[in-house]
Amino acid sequence: MNTGTAVWLFLGPLMVWPLGADGVYAAGPRESPAPPSSAPIPTEVVVRVVAHGAMVLGDEVGGARVTITEVTTGRMLASGTQQGETGDQNQIMRTPRLMEEPRYSSRPAGSFRATLELDRPTLVEISAVGPLAYPAASQRASKTVLLIPGQDLGNDGIVIHLYGFIVQIEYPKPGEPLIAKEDVRLRASVRTLSGTPLRPYGDWDSRKTDIFAEVLVGDLVVERLQMYYAGDKSYFEAPFFVPLPAEVPNGITLRVVAADRKSGNFGMGQAQYPVLPEQLRPKKEPR
Repeated sequence: MNTGTAVWLFLGPLMVWPLGADGVYAAGPRESPAPPSSAPIPTEVVVRVVAHGAMVLGDEVGGARVTITEVTTGRMLASGTQQGETGDQNQIMRTPRLMEEPRYSSRPAGSFRATLELDRPTLVEISAVGPLAYPAASQRASKTVLLIPGQDLGNDGIVIHLYGFIVQIEYPKPGEPLIAKEDVRLRASVRTLSGTPLRPYGDWDSRKTDIFAEVLVGDLVVERLQMYYAGDKSYFEAPFFVPLPAEVPNGITLRVVAADRKSGNFGMGQAQYPVLPEQLRPKKEPR
């Protein structure tokens, strides 16, 4: 009986025929929608490793090693070295910007880039170690990030901050014998992890950082020295008196510390020195 209404006749999960009002099938079979493809999708990830409160870790300090690991399986997805420039100091340190505006990618700056083949949302740990050219000052940090297939992370990318300073004793040279009863001028350089120098009234104002040295005999601190800006690059100096060999049979250790409690940046450099009696002063090589 013809009632003027259409009736649908289902003949299986994949084929459907609509039954018309005249009892004739109105159309041939049609397939149901195909399920979404699970093929891996290339997804670009940009990582930038920066010195906290400073610039990008660039080639000058050896960059940083970046590793991307899948959290659930521990499988390494990508690894390599951040390379490039430290970035534009004026753009990074002095230019006001909104939160969503890029800070590091508005001008050329170092980065690590990887294209991952993702077939599903993937939780990853992105870790960074640097600066690679200064192992004594090297720091490590990581972030856990959910990556979505096809959703590229560009511009600044994932930014990882490393805290600390590069502190190096420049004089006396590490391991160089010291002569008893001499006044020696200790000199050390202090820089951010991106290699930028500290100095008074600069973008990295040394007046806000406590920079001091310690003289150690074994594990005991026998003297603490306040260091002052030497007026050149990132050098800081302090005089100290070399003790007698009988007092320090195993020599002394000099330790220089830079501490900025407000920013959370701390750094240290140290070296050991044998102490010789005054009459055993080494002869200087002719130039």
